[in-house]
Amino acid sequence: MAISRTGDLLNPAERLALEELERAEKRRQELAEQRSELNPPEIRIRTWERIHQLRMPSDPAHPILDVIAVSTRLTLEEVREEQRARAARGGSQT
Repeated sequence: MAISRTGDLLNPAERLALEELERAEKRRQELAEQRSELNPPEIRIRTWERIHQLRMPSDPAHPILDVIAVSTRLTLEEVREEQRARAARGGSQT
């Protein structure tokens, strides 16, 4: 049985609720990192890839690039620039 931060024992329903809260907080933090203007495009896109468990395609005309741009608050050109940078480095840096 799990013990809460206050030292109380948690029943299974309370433990599940606590785990769900922790997952929701982690997701909120990841989404904030994905959109943060403090992070460069490379970090925002890598965060998007981690959240969605997808790799950004190398095709500059792929329709998912629009979704990546909106989700990361980047321009489509910034997303394509990251594609070009990855291609120049020899692939995705994950």
